[in-house]
Amino acid sequence: MELFNFYPWLFPLLAAVFGLVIGSFLNVVIHRLPIMMEREWRQECAASFPEYNISPPKGVYNLSVPRSTCPKCKTPIRILDNIPVLSWLLLRGKCRACGNPISIRYPLVEALTGGLCFLVASQFGFSIFSLALLVFTFVLIAATFIDLDTMLLPDSLTLPLVWSGVVLALLQVSPVSLQDSVIGALAGYLSLWSVYWLFKLVTGKEGMGYGDFKLLAALGAWLGWQYLPMIILFSSLVGLVFGLIQLRLKQQGIDQGFPFGPYLAIAGWISMMWGEGILNWYLSNYIGL
Repeated sequence: MELFNFYPWLFPLLAAVFGLVIGSFLNVVIHRLPIMMEREWRQECAASFPEYNISPPKGVYNLSVPRSTCPKCKTPIRILDNIPVLSWLLLRGKCRACGNPISIRYPLVEALTGGLCFLVASQFGFSIFSLALLVFTFVLIAATFIDLDTMLLPDSLTLPLVWSGVVLALLQVSPVSLQDSVIGALAGYLSLWSVYWLFKLVTGKEGMGYGDFKLLAALGAWLGWQYLPMIILFSSLVGLVFGLIQLRLKQQGIDQGFPFGPYLAIAGWISMMWGEGILNWYLSNYIGL
């Protein structure tokens, strides 16, 4: 758009504001999507195994129903108390009705989403693909926090991310070719799938979940197969560091599981933003190309 050409700062600013608003919605997704999945499983089990007398979930529960309420006093949250970041600050992190503390993670997710959107818009400028990258960022944030909370990566997030990456390449919206996108999706899935089965054959234990395979497939579809080694290396290093910290803080044994999806998401987003520069630096300094 001509307006963004005359005012190059406008698109990053609007993207940041939009990110703050979407960040508020992502808090709802992060909290409700695992509950919706559990309710769906209970519904399926109740229908498939009536002999076990499993009670199906009652009422309607989705991303919009019922209204968000305070978990303690059940007072519905007013629109004015749901302004991203600002409402939390004005309320001093407490429910207006009962004074129950509101987790600081809510404004942090909103601020994180707004900040990442600002960086994406500043890096890539205004284009259809830039708008797609904002959505890509939203999904990675939601998947990261859901995996941290539940050690689950919902198919409703990862699978659409895989197919959207391929479709963008097919429509030539993405700078990644269709061939590189398809190979990236296949290689991303099969690489972790192979590690999973090798680890299981050697130890008899499951080292990661299938959601990790699908998330790496999505990253490969969006970025191309060329970035997969970088993503796997970065995510492994970050996962190792944070895993050791987690084990030490929680005093857990090495056999305790921890989510790997957040580290894949972080590595994938960094590769999206600065991967080309990192690759060029590596090739010029260590390969001599």
